[in-house]
Amino acid sequence: MTKQEFVDKIAERANLGRRDAQNAVDAVLDTITDTLKSGGEISFTGFGKFSTQHRAERQGVNPRNPTEKVTIPASVVPKFSAGSQLKTAVRGR
Repeated sequence: MTKQEFVDKIAERANLGRRDAQNAVDAVLDTITDTLKSGGEISFTGFGKFSTQHRAERQGVNPRNPTEKVTIPASVVPKFSAGSQLKTAVRGR
């Protein structure tokens, strides 16, 4: 599903205009992004938790030259942990 298809579904389910649904989706995504940027986390009970995780520096392999080792620098990456209700809903398709 693309972002525009998602916006259309939100507009339909919430009985909103497409522009209002677009603004709502953008606001949610921007808020999640800003919270993660500042090192915070967001929890939706039953749905899941958005957080950040630190990845340590590690050794990797250059895909163009597999004999060459490269150092992958440490980084902070986004993480999503699914909640129990979401897991149950997906398993019970």
